[in-house]
Amino acid sequence: MDMTYYDHGTPAERWERAQKFFDAKDYAAAARVLDGLVEEVPEQTGPRLLLARSYYHSAQLRRAEAELRVLVERDPVEHYARLMLGRTLERQGRHEEAGSHLRIASALAGDFEQV
Repeated sequence: MDMTYYDHGTPAERWERAQKFFDAKDYAAAARVLDGLVEEVPEQTGPRLLLARSYYHSAQLRRAEAELRVLVERDPVEHYARLMLGRTLERQGRHEEAGSHLRIASALAGDFEQV
């Protein structure tokens, strides 16, 4: 396998690199780093959630949706993943489907007025 800057280093080094790209608003580069990291450690929520956020911010909405659905399926009460899934669906014009996820996210956050 040809190692590049994006997949070089330990998982911890790649996680840190991805966070730096994300913080610098280079979402596509963050996604490139995180894609391999998520493949390597699929059970970890943090990298998958940051990958979904990177996809969302770089308008790769179908990819963001796929990652968020994995998180929500694995942990149905993961508030932020629910919220991001709802927002991702909204950006795709799927408002009715988004509404159910946004209501669940509101309830999980304790914001019962919007439920």
